[in-house]
Amino acid sequence: MKFDMSKPDLLLIASIYPPTMAQLDAQYNVHRYWESKDKDALVASLKETCVAAATSGFAGMKGDVIRALPKLKIISCFGVGYDGVDTAAAKAAGVKVTNTPDVLNECVADTAMTLLLSTVRRTVFNDRFVREGKWLKGGAPLTDKVWGETLGIVGLGRIGKAIAKRAEGFGMKIVYHGRNQQADVSYDYYADLKEMAKAVKVLLLIMPGGAATEKMVNAEVLAALGKKGYLINVSRGTNVDEAAVLKALQEGTIGGAGLDVFVDEPRMSEEFFKLDNVVLQPHVGSGTVHTRTAMGQLVVDNLTAWFAGKPLLTEVPETRG
Repeated sequence: MKFDMSKPDLLLIASIYPPTMAQLDAQYNVHRYWESKDKDALVASLKETCVAAATSGFAGMKGDVIRALPKLKIISCFGVGYDGVDTAAAKAAGVKVTNTPDVLNECVADTAMTLLLSTVRRTVFNDRFVREGKWLKGGAPLTDKVWGETLGIVGLGRIGKAIAKRAEGFGMKIVYHGRNQQADVSYDYYADLKEMAKAVKVLLLIMPGGAATEKMVNAEVLAALGKKGYLINVSRGTNVDEAAVLKALQEGTIGGAGLDVFVDEPRMSEEFFKLDNVVLQPHVGSGTVHTRTAMGQLVVDNLTAWFAGKPLLTEVPETRG
């Protein structure tokens, strides 16, 4: 591929929203890391020229790649989650990291509430029930209800609060678990996740990924949630023990689950496909044209700001200062 030497080099770690990549192509010489047959050679070739990189929240950017680019100054991440980016390595190298918060809050909250309703009221199951002609033989099984039930939110950040607002509209009681109790929140707080799981009908995960939350929801938490409880995950696949979730669904330890994220996306155990008490989605929490366009614009605008010597719009806390 021929490059325009008047444009800066940019290392793009993973495929992101196509219109955003088109914007990047117009402004930079974009080197597509994920397509390279010899990634080490690609990075080495950019050692003296690459000051900028972009990536997705899921793909992130590893420390060895950051350290191999001594001229690198900014990593613009497409996603509110950036746990895949080695921010410690970035900080040590003087590299700024940005993400795309706020612009996706409402659409992710819509997805979370849709998944909650679809799981508890068995919308997908009932769709299949009609399509397979089973309604002709009798009515569908009755479901649990949402109105008046207790929703436990793990991670009451911006998106968690947007979900809580929607759930209140369905008459749900909101409780939450997080690292700390929030002074300006009226919802009941549980310091112990397992105790909260015992108290709720629906346990909804919207916390960050990373080592601090890895497999936070394990077999013990699922047992506490119980056979009349439901798990909804719109955060990260790593936040649950996926094997324990599968086993809990198979054995009826929990009533059901709605899962938008998985540990090794897009791959997962095909044993999930055999179950009718789980709703599966392909990580589409923020998957609207409106939101992805806004996320992509933040990626572009942060890069533009850096090259113009202006303050970054959404730098992450770990690299500030």
